[in-house]
Amino acid sequence: MTAARPLLIVEGDRAQQEILVKGLSMDSEFEVHVAASFSDADALLSAEDARFDAVVLGLEMPDGNGHGYCAKLRRLGHKMPIIILAASSDEADIVRGLDAGANDYLTKPLRLNELLARLRAQLRSFDNSVAAVFTIGHYTFRPLAKLLQDPTRNRRFRLTDKETAILKLLYRAGAQSVTRPMLLEKVWGYSSAVETHTLETHIYRLRQKLANPVDGPLLITEAGGYRLNAAVAS
Repeated sequence: MTAARPLLIVEGDRAQQEILVKGLSMDSEFEVHVAASFSDADALLSAEDARFDAVVLGLEMPDGNGHGYCAKLRRLGHKMPIIILAASSDEADIVRGLDAGANDYLTKPLRLNELLARLRAQLRSFDNSVAAVFTIGHYTFRPLAKLLQDPTRNRRFRLTDKETAILKLLYRAGAQSVTRPMLLEKVWGYSSAVETHTLETHIYRLRQKLANPVDGPLLITEAGGYRLNAAVAS
């Protein structure tokens, strides 16, 4: 099972917050966090273990304007998709939001199904973009480049297509175990020609590249599957 994707909602209106949390928490697709002000959002984003795959950003906030905050996030290097929510559908406002760095712009009243569809589309695009960079322990994982880097030891490893796909699934699962059948299905299409030992060989090679003598193993084998060591990988 794939873990819920962490999502940050920055919205000052309490009623709107409740609608968003209820709608986006359905089916456990997203792990929703809420900030009622930009200062609250700063605290969440700057936390030591912070990880947000996307931001849903309201414009009308008690401590500033969403356009400026969106631009600030981009200046600080945040590359995750940002979707702006606004009361105005004025073309100039939409252009201003997109120019500030937003990936998409929706007007209120919200249609939750449309917001979900746009979030999924933006996340699919981001996951396959050059900008997608994930931190796993001491490593930096760049899926599009099929590259694993350890800047602390000035090391880099090229990953195969299968190793990249396996690591993406493990990363998305968080601390949860990914079963062997799921890995075979997602990475190989569950072809009857693929043997379990083929998966085990790829896991073995990936584990060698993820070797972490300082903090302990990153890739853990469990009964029926594999997972990343949350204590090390976070």
